[in-house]
Amino acid sequence: MTEPQHPEPEKRRPAAQAKTPSPASSGPRLSPVAPPYDEDTERLLVKWMPPGAEREPLLLFRVLAVHPQLASRVHPMASGLLNHGALPARDREVLISRTTARAGAEYEWGVHAVGFGPEVGLDQDLLEAFVTQPADAAVFDEHIRLLVTAADELHDQATLSASTWQELQKAYDDAQLVELLLLTGWYRTLSTVITSVSLPLESWAARFPG
Repeated sequence: MTEPQHPEPEKRRPAAQAKTPSPASSGPRLSPVAPPYDEDTERLLVKWMPPGAEREPLLLFRVLAVHPQLASRVHPMASGLLNHGALPARDREVLISRTTARAGAEYEWGVHAVGFGPEVGLDQDLLEAFVTQPADAAVFDEHIRLLVTAADELHDQATLSASTWQELQKAYDDAQLVELLLLTGWYRTLSTVITSVSLPLESWAARFPG
């Protein structure tokens, strides 16, 4: 049996040219849980936040807490992808930044641009390029270009071209490839929640360039 062949993707537009939903100035379409929290909600939010975090629970987590049973069930996967994954942390953040930028989820891109990207060596110019530049931009080295291309293809087509898959196989083992697909899918899902409920931006998070 031969490998199914997928058509090569068209050349990507800069991410900034994609339609970017804007948070509603009057607030989110769906109200996050608000303090004072009951004991169960408090425990749930503490579990979602990093240990010892001094900030208030993120608005996104407070939206997920509207459905506490579901939030509890998805937390192990979310935490596993972010904190215990097989992918290198820098690669993880490249995929998250590009995926959320392409989806117009300024909220999640901005949280990671402040809280995670700099810790793994992604500088401001590179983080902004994930929002504004096509995959073949000179600012991206060969490896980052591969990850950006993969994120773009999964965003646009929900699959990877044969050539991209072959290049990813040279860089990652099978377990990492499964994680890559789940990681981009999870952050696409979070982006859908964020843009659909018009989640306001965190005051301390980064904003899209321009």
